Amino acid sequence: MAGHSQFKNIMHRKGRQDAAKSKLFGKLAREITVSAKMGVPDPDMNARLRAAIIAARAENMPKDNIERAVKKAVGGEGENYEQIRYEGYGPGGVAVIVEVLTDNRNRTAGDVRATFTKSGGNLAETGAVSFMFDHVGVIEYDAKAASADAMFEAALEAGADDVTSSENGHEIYVAQDRFGSVAKALEAKFGEPRKSALVWRPQNTVAVDDEQGEKVIKLIDSLNEHDDVQNVYANFEVSDALLDRLSA
Repeated sequence: MAGHSQFKNIMHRKGRQDAAKSKLFGKLAREITVSAKMGVPDPDMNARLRAAIIAARAENMPKDNIERAVKKAVGGEGENYEQIRYEGYGPGGVAVIVEVLTDNRNRTAGDVRATFTKSGGNLAETGAVSFMFDHVGVIEYDAKAASADAMFEAALEAGADDVTSSENGHEIYVAQDRFGSVAKALEAKFGEPRKSALVWRPQNTVAVDDEQGEKVIKLIDSLNEHDDVQNVYANFEVSDALLDRLSA
């Protein structure tokens, strides 16, 4: 899963470099409100809400902002957002999944389609590429949280399906129906994770050359800049040389 890890690192770096805090907080607040509306407004009883709050804390979102986002759901305030998943192909045939929360389906669809087209890709029908991904829960801890063996043992005992450990940390993958229970079990043992979310994990990655890789990364950056886009996933793998050049 080297390509997946490289992609994640790219997005983490680019997110911190490019995203204005106000825009980022707006997206995080939207996810919190929608998550609270979809279930109970208690993070202990709502795995998606819990994950949204953890994501907000990881970005140092003020506690008041988080509480206000939850209260919006309880009070029925704010816009009603629709969850939509777009699927398409980027340069080099890379499969791309885009998750959005929008209050205007037509506007968002047009914008996403235009972004794909401008980047040399194309938007496809729903289901066209998602079969190449697994929709699973991921729970991440820093490497210092536990040894690889200790994390592996605890994760499997809790009901996880896969554990990947490296110097960058631990990634625990679990089926959606066990996501909440596994996350609670690990949090009780190791404390709050650095990330807890439902993601689209590519089953395999596509190796692309540096020229195509740079185009794919630009496509993902452009999609992430849109206010309605919450998450972008892709199944590509790029060279270390390109990563080094983009990091310079």
